Amino acid sequence: MFTAFWAERLGGRFLLRIEDIDTTRGKPEFTETIFEDLHWLGLSWEEPVMRQSSRFEVYEAAAEDLRQQGLLYPCFCSRTEIAAAATETDPDGAPLYAGTCRHLSDSEVDARLTRGDPVQYRLDTAAAIDRTGSLTFTLAGPTPMDRPQVRYARPERWGDVVLQRKETPTSYHLSVVVDDAAQGVTHVTRGRDMEAATDIHVLLQFLLGLPSPTYTFHKLLLDDDGKKLAKSKGSKSLRDLRAEGWTPENVRRAVGF
Repeated sequence: MFTAFWAERLGGRFLLRIEDIDTTRGKPEFTETIFEDLHWLGLSWEEPVMRQSSRFEVYEAAAEDLRQQGLLYPCFCSRTEIAAAATETDPDGAPLYAGTCRHLSDSEVDARLTRGDPVQYRLDTAAAIDRTGSLTFTLAGPTPMDRPQVRYARPERWGDVVLQRKETPTSYHLSVVVDDAAQGVTHVTRGRDMEAATDIHVLLQFLLGLPSPTYTFHKLLLDDDGKKLAKSKGSKSLRDLRAEGWTPENVRRAVGF
C-alpha cells in the first residue's frame, strides 16, 4: 500500500508479481483471491502481471552464473541431518547449515548425482562475502519524507542458503532478485518478517551485477496471541477479516500506513 500510494503521487509505477515457484502448491484460485483482496484494498497495477512459474529458464541462467563463479555447490543433506549437525540457528530460527557438503570431492559428487540422490544447490556464502566485502542497502520509512537509513547487510548469519532444488530450479531469494532487476524495481515493500532476508538479496545482487532497490518493511497483521497471521497455521484470511467488519483503513492502520 505504501508503494502503490506513493508511486501514484510521485509519478512512479506500481507492479504486482505472483511468486508461484512452488508449482505443486500454487493454484489459479489462490491467485484470483490475491487479486480480489488487493482490489478490495483499493490497489490497482499494471498488466500483464509477472508470474514466476513462467521464468524458470531465467532463474537457471542466474544460477549458472553463480556456478561458473564457483559459488554454488551441491548438497545432499536431509533436514534431519542438517538439524543434527547444526550448532546455531538462522534469523528465521531454523537450524543453520553446517557446510557439510561444501568440501565434497568431485568424484563423490559425481557418484551421488549418478545414483540419483536428492540434491539441492547452496551458495558458498563465505566465499561470496570474501569476493564482495561489506555491503549496504537503503532502508526507507513509510513515506518519502522519512529520512532513509543505510544498513549493513549481514549475509553470514544465514550460512549457505539453498538457491536451487532438484524439483524447483530456483528459490525465493534468487527469483526475487532477478525479477526486481528485470522489472526495473526501485522500491520494495515487504513485511518485517522478510527484512533479514535482504542480507542475502543484497549479496546476490552484487554477485550477479544487479542494482539494489530501496527497501521498506511494514508491520504484520497479528492474531490474539501476537503471532503473525499465516496460512500455514490456519490463521484468518483477509476475507475472514472482511467478514468480521474490517475495512481497508483498518488494514492500513494495522500495518502502519
